[in-house]
Amino acid sequence: MRIILATLGMAFMLGGASAQGIQQTKGDFEDKFRQLDEVLPSPNVYRNAAGEPGHQYWQQQADYDIDVTLDEDGRRIEGRQTITYTNNSPDTLRYIWLQLDQNRYAKDSIAEMTRTFSAKPQGSVNQRAAKTPRLSLSTLRREQSMADHEYGFDVTRVADARGNGLPTTTVGTLMRIDLARPLAPGKSFSFQMDWEYQIVEENAVRARAGYEHFPDDEREGGNDLFLIAQWYPRLVAYSDYEGWHNKEFLGSGEFTLEFGDYDVEITVPDDHIVSSTGVLANPREVLTATQRARLERAADADRPVFVVTPEEALANESSNPSGTKTWKFEAENVRDFAWASSRKFIWDAQGHKQPGAEYETVMAMSFWPKEGGDLWKKYSTPSVIHTMDVYSRMSFDYPYPTSQSVNGPVGGMEYPMITFNGPRTTLQDDGRRTYTMAEKVFLVGVIIHEVGHIYFPMVVNSDERQWTWMDEGLNSFMDSVAGYEWDPDMPWTRSIPRDLVPYMTSSNQVPIMTQSDSVLQLGPNAYGKPSAALHILRETILGREKFDFAFKEYARRWKFKRPTPSDFFRTMEEASGVDLDWFWRGWFYTTDHVDISLDRVFHLELNTEDPDIDYQRLRDDLASEPEPIGARLNREEGMQTWVERFPDIRDYYDENDVYTVTNVERNKYQDFLTGLDDIERRVFERAVAEDAEYYALEFSNIGGLVMPIILGLEFTDGTTERMYIPAEIWRKNPHTVSKLLTFPKGKELQQIIVDPDWETADADLENNYYPRRITPSRIETFKSKRAFSFSGRDIMQDSTVELDTDDEETVAEE
Repeated sequence: MRIILATLGMAFMLGGASAQGIQQTKGDFEDKFRQLDEVLPSPNVYRNAAGEPGHQYWQQQADYDIDVTLDEDGRRIEGRQTITYTNNSPDTLRYIWLQLDQNRYAKDSIAEMTRTFSAKPQGSVNQRAAKTPRLSLSTLRREQSMADHEYGFDVTRVADARGNGLPTTTVGTLMRIDLARPLAPGKSFSFQMDWEYQIVEENAVRARAGYEHFPDDEREGGNDLFLIAQWYPRLVAYSDYEGWHNKEFLGSGEFTLEFGDYDVEITVPDDHIVSSTGVLANPREVLTATQRARLERAADADRPVFVVTPEEALANESSNPSGTKTWKFEAENVRDFAWASSRKFIWDAQGHKQPGAEYETVMAMSFWPKEGGDLWKKYSTPSVIHTMDVYSRMSFDYPYPTSQSVNGPVGGMEYPMITFNGPRTTLQDDGRRTYTMAEKVFLVGVIIHEVGHIYFPMVVNSDERQWTWMDEGLNSFMDSVAGYEWDPDMPWTRSIPRDLVPYMTSSNQVPIMTQSDSVLQLGPNAYGKPSAALHILRETILGREKFDFAFKEYARRWKFKRPTPSDFFRTMEEASGVDLDWFWRGWFYTTDHVDISLDRVFHLELNTEDPDIDYQRLRDDLASEPEPIGARLNREEGMQTWVERFPDIRDYYDENDVYTVTNVERNKYQDFLTGLDDIERRVFERAVAEDAEYYALEFSNIGGLVMPIILGLEFTDGTTERMYIPAEIWRKNPHTVSKLLTFPKGKELQQIIVDPDWETADADLENNYYPRRITPSRIETFKSKRAFSFSGRDIMQDSTVELDTDDEETVAEE
């Protein structure tokens, strides 16, 4: 389409009224680029304006000395611990708070009392016609397990270092200990606790930890596998921005913890193998000489080495313990501690090299029962090593001596130096163990994700209870980076922009910056959307060089410290040199989505102002229009017009049309040229001589989220170009914008595509095409099925059908 560009010039629009505070009292202008200063907390001596720890930054420390015994038959844990709490804050503390996370499974806990049921009964006058609600067997199993057991901590003693009892108050999953004397800044306080609790069955309760029973093992009574986490009373975090983080554990928001040193003695049946946070301090007491030699060889091996072979583990499954062993582990500067124990474990290991790091050899290790099969043998430990390779490049050297992957009933969970990962093989009738592509992808992906959590938040110690996205979102972004570096052709469950469109256009969502327990759709909100946002930031807005530098700077600044969202936002801006307030505001503080529509495109031809040229162009335009249908049909029917029948009626205007040029127009053209100064004359004459191709593009922001406009341009000569228009184009009008593109004469556009590579999570691909495309899709046939009804059953025939039996002997006799 051609439209005449009647005027050549440039208009300069000066800025509108300045903003007062945060109120827009005139008009309906919406400032999508308003700075976040009014939202973020003010910088202070603890957290500065650049997003790094301030010169008076502090954090508390909690050191633990724990003796714990596993009662395998009773599936109970008994523990005794001494905690030394150091008050590094400037505040005097008169009490301290502990987390008793096992109380989350007590019958009267807030978490249990507020569990909801989604299958609503459908009332009806005729109850036979009512829709029957459904209750899953897994829900029934959980209900029965909760009814059959008394879960939660039984704290039997709390005393100071001298054995004097301390007053306590339990509030759900929290316990307050009142101190005999206030704890002044810089001082430490040691106290003792005795406790025990019933271990939950993980497959029944879904608790992030617990036991799994294997009734079909050859050993009489079967075997158990124990994944033990959230298992000891832990200090509640006390921070500069919140004080005591005493928000109860409800299940979604995970953990906010303090760093400390741990000495832990774990007493288990003497035929068990234990995997744990930390370094094994007494290998000669719990490992055989052969196992120790294998571990030593594994440190320099280029592939995993078995420490406990599959054959040894299978033989161990049928054994019975003759007593107990105590495994001693030491861990420095960790924020938590977890462990696993079973006689079923196969164990392999391989040293991961980090030249120049604090730990130049990290022992990557995996523990799994025979049910893990070749899936775990092939992929577990290599996945651990690959994760450290990628994450260390993007952040910092892995800061601990071990990194472990343990198979059990937990789908995926992370702790310092140890992770729990769930995928397994399937036993076939012929005795083989096989696995699906989905299980392979799940295993590699979940190990990358959970080992990645050792970096975020086990080292970069964000507040999981308050802001789930700060560890899950950042880590989902990082695990997708690592996943594509593992094998880009694997069908990953991805957290990239194109996968988030259904969620971002749904009404069932809240902003990312919502407290964890109030989030709707936790997976896409806290994992997928932040990951997609960071992919866009890295690949589209900042570019890898600026993003990677800023992200690594964030990780370096907050290694072994507790960052908040403002620290992340400020660091990414300060280190990249790019103002990103509009990005954080749109992606993290709203539920807007991306939908940029290319509404219209105009192909413009510059007027020369010379009537002999421009009037002829107008005449040509008119001639190119379709002939009026009435005139065409008359001509096709052979009808003569009046002037054809009586040619003598023709006059001057039959020889000259409305576009006939006279000297009046020519004189006006000369006056126009005379009125231009030298600069304007040169600009005009160059433009006329070049006769460029001008295109006016009109965009609308349907989704509300301002984003860069990425254009794929296809030309009639077969060439293509890519154009990036920064998001700031929306700053004066976040709803509609126009853009003028100029190309050399003859370089004509054939098609324009917005976001041609699907980089920005644009919700509607069809309004990205101009001209609009015919939408490709598919259709399939189906055979209609008659709906079930009681009266529609052929009971006369069905009553003659014999009952199926699972009894093989009965079937054989028949």
